[in-house]
Amino acid sequence: MAVADRWVEQGTERLHLVDLDGAFEGRPVNADAISTIARNHPGLTIQLGGGIRSAETIEAYLEAGVDLLIIGTRAVEEPEFVSEMCRKFPGHIIVGLDGLHGMVAKNGWKEVTEISVKSLALLFQADGIESIVYTDIGKDG
Repeated sequence: MAVADRWVEQGTERLHLVDLDGAFEGRPVNADAISTIARNHPGLTIQLGGGIRSAETIEAYLEAGVDLLIIGTRAVEEPEFVSEMCRKFPGHIIVGLDGLHGMVAKNGWKEVTEISVKSLALLFQADGIESIVYTDIGKDG
């Protein structure tokens, strides 16, 4: 909370949060802390990734005040889920693509697939996603 407060005090308008524990667990782990940040800073746009793999999780975070939800692993494993969530929650879905040497990684970067980042990004182009957050894990983390 103190780090979020500091960013807001410095004038940030959008905060990118990652529930890294949630990414490894495959479900939200730090939802209480994230909800507290959203509640304490209602004017702040919050985008969140990590462990977001169900419509129920997306809905709960939206109700808690999170604005944008990043779907990563489930987007890789079940691309049609992204399309469904874009229809159900228009304007709130971002796809998170993490890549190593051009290939998509998933499950908190633990598993590198044989799917190219570019081909998967193009697949989501017509789904109505807000944006793509791309991380080259060879240079980050």
